[in-house]
Amino acid sequence: MNAQEIIEIETKHTSGTYAKQPLVIVRGQGASLFDVDGVEYLDCSSGHGVANLGHAHPKIVEAIYKQASTLITLFETFPNDKRAELMKKITLLVDGLDKVFLCNSGTESVEAAFKFARISTGRKNIVAAMRAFHGRTYGSLSATFNKKYREGFEPLLPGFGHVPYNNIGALDKAVTDETAAVILEVVQGEGGVYPASAEYIQAARRICDERGTLLIVDEIQTGFGRTGKMFAIQHFGVTPDLLTCAKSLAGGVPMGAVLIGKNVKNLTPGVHSSTFGGNPLSCAAAVAALAVMEEEDLPGQAEAKGKYLMEKLNKIKSTNIREVRGLGLMIGIEMKQKAARYLKKLQEKKIIALNAGMTVIRLLPPLVITYGQIDRLVDVLAEVLTEEASE
Repeated sequence: MNAQEIIEIETKHTSGTYAKQPLVIVRGQGASLFDVDGVEYLDCSSGHGVANLGHAHPKIVEAIYKQASTLITLFETFPNDKRAELMKKITLLVDGLDKVFLCNSGTESVEAAFKFARISTGRKNIVAAMRAFHGRTYGSLSATFNKKYREGFEPLLPGFGHVPYNNIGALDKAVTDETAAVILEVVQGEGGVYPASAEYIQAARRICDERGTLLIVDEIQTGFGRTGKMFAIQHFGVTPDLLTCAKSLAGGVPMGAVLIGKNVKNLTPGVHSSTFGGNPLSCAAAVAALAVMEEEDLPGQAEAKGKYLMEKLNKIKSTNIREVRGLGLMIGIEMKQKAARYLKKLQEKKIIALNAGMTVIRLLPPLVITYGQIDRLVDVLAEVLTEEASE
């Protein structure tokens, strides 16, 4: 099928819940995507942070092929060699989080964390941050702040409240002896790529400890090397009670997880489950992905390449740039105009990027992006932003 035929079929049958791009992607390799005509695009979106290892990494492909020919699915009631291997590896990533619940996506991991917090503490209330994005199912949506995601779905779950991000005083006031959990992103992704301060994260840990409240850290987008550490929370020397993760965990195969600390209690059979959670195929992919992250030092690559990219971005002379911010290879360029116009021009010049809110260009390239590709990205950005600034 040609591009037009593919677009027509999707247009006819799609649910309508996605804003479709006029670009048909059929192949990926490393940090590159290729359309149906073989045209190459530099992927600076990573599927919203999924492709940290790049596309079609040979070790992930090999692991998937081998496991698919052995055993694809198995409910967690029955122990499995690949699941056991993954559980052992993933619970070594953060000291103090030695148990794990496996699921299929980020929003599922957040839903599980809320249930675990409530059953563990016997409390109902959850405190989240303004600008937060935690997912689109009802629990995670209740913790998500932006009204554009919430409108049309009220009433949402009771017991959720929001406080200003990076405001210690507001958090201190909001957390009471009725609060089951505080949930925070270490870097707010959808909310505009806003990193937390060390003082804020450390204060959140202290406040939760004082009130008997659990601290949930949402690492769905920041996890697995993206910010220069395996998890962003590790920049600040803080251990949460629950850590939610997904996206790049299994190298592109759908998978989510909740890492669980000692303060989480009452997790007995039947409290929660997931039909596909921990299936051998995803587990095999995740084991391979974690091995690649270690062997290729992807967190270290993200730290070095992120610093390199930030330095070059800060040298772009455009009066339309308000600020460049981020951590590792999770970078936001805040513009004085809406980001959509820039994203369109970037795509015309074979660069795929994201927005984060109305005015922020978000860059989430695969951690395997080369320095040459970073130079190309910056050259195109400088051209696009300078063109717009002169109009």
